[in-house]
Amino acid sequence: MSAGAARAEEDTGSASRRSLRPLALALPALVLLVAVIGIPLATIVLRSFNDPEWGFQNYVWFFGTPVNLVVLQRTFTMAAWVTVVCVICAYPYAYAMSVAGPKIRLLLTLCVLIPFWVSGVVRTLAWMILLQDSGIINMVLRAGGFEGIRLIRTQTGVIIGMAQILLPFMILPLYSVMKGIDLRLVQAARSLGAAPPRAFFSVYLPLSLPGVYAGAIIVFILALGFYITPALLGGPRSTMLSTLVQNQVLSLLQWGRGGAMGVVLLVATFLLLALAGPLMRQRYKLAAR
Repeated sequence: MSAGAARAEEDTGSASRRSLRPLALALPALVLLVAVIGIPLATIVLRSFNDPEWGFQNYVWFFGTPVNLVVLQRTFTMAAWVTVVCVICAYPYAYAMSVAGPKIRLLLTLCVLIPFWVSGVVRTLAWMILLQDSGIINMVLRAGGFEGIRLIRTQTGVIIGMAQILLPFMILPLYSVMKGIDLRLVQAARSLGAAPPRAFFSVYLPLSLPGVYAGAIIVFILALGFYITPALLGGPRSTMLSTLVQNQVLSLLQWGRGGAMGVVLLVATFLLLALAGPLMRQRYKLAAR
């Protein structure tokens, strides 16, 4: 073998080893994900088919029970409302973070991160105090001459509590996109005669849509699986599917039915994301032009 051929073979081997390095670095994380997520998920899927016996009886029971379908629809509806509330509240906050000075930006960032240091149960209990009929919100309304409104044990109260907990997951993706937008583009649009609202909706908003889509997907998926907040703030008319899963598994020991509920929710989420994916990619391409 010539020296050139040996050198070429050695270079090929080095390139092959370099290509395997990322896989080797990711291998521990992959093993951990399979161990803590993949295996339990596969177990739940399997039990939905073989508990108490092999077949589709658990899925037949789920789709044959009207209450389950109503709760499934309510789960997606409430998750959608939480996502909308988070978008409305997070967009101006993330915009303020992107245009503020370093000190103000640091303060705003701390306000976003501090809730992560507090347990979700504690935050939900705090909302129970705020939303109850004799809570601070109704006290302020009555002091202002308004009638008190019922917020506890309602879907509105659940949406408020879930939106507050999930708001950071919307703000951070929005801010990561907004901080990369060149504000001189908006100034250029205004210098060409566009009014401030027209410049915002024609230039800035399309460029920030990727952050909106990313945050909305994260918030929506997390909202679908909420259990503690709906259980503490909601009532019978605000029950979500996670509560029914808990009731079937822990109270009735019906692991097969609980697994079927979880699989249905998972598949419905994937189908919805699959339908929304092409639309989001199309909007992203339009925004990038």
